[in-house]
Amino acid sequence: MSVTEAPVRERILDAATRRYYAEGIRAVSADRLIAEAGVSKVTFYRYFPSKEDLVVAYLEQQSAREKESVAAQRTKHANEPAAVLRWYADTVGGLSCAPGFRGCPFINAAAELSEVDHPGRKVVSDHRAWLTSQAAELLTEMGIDNADARADQLMMLRDGAMVAGYLGGDPSAVAASLKAAGRAVIGPR
Repeated sequence: MSVTEAPVRERILDAATRRYYAEGIRAVSADRLIAEAGVSKVTFYRYFPSKEDLVVAYLEQQSAREKESVAAQRTKHANEPAAVLRWYADTVGGLSCAPGFRGCPFINAAAELSEVDHPGRKVVSDHRAWLTSQAAELLTEMGIDNADARADQLMMLRDGAMVAGYLGGDPSAVAASLKAAGRAVIGPR
């Protein structure tokens, strides 16, 4: 892709990101995204031959952003796995209570993409497996027994915190509750 083509693709993807997150994947038509991105149908379909392709690109972009954030914290706190987990709890608490928060984009997508063979479901599944593996690795570094099972439990707590935030929770209270529940799962440290 040439430099002159990149902004067009990004405009389409940015429009999809805004609309899919705010209104839902199924509710947003290609025509609406074409209008918002200011491109022709031919141009739109050159970059994204189907809505499935655009949904996959949207979810992959969301995954890449979260992976970059987690990687940066793991680098910053290379010998402090608990600090990374605390950062993540604070981040979830803050984001989930922020104005405009509409839930986890992956959970939202999974709810909307009911077909198990939809390519977006694979992105959701792969991202969730990656995030759970990150928690398991951090717990293992902390010397926690049954790290895989406890990472699954931490993911359920994360999901619940996002719902609590979406329903109007206080960011510091959500983060504090998530940390307290996480400590209960992990055990005394």
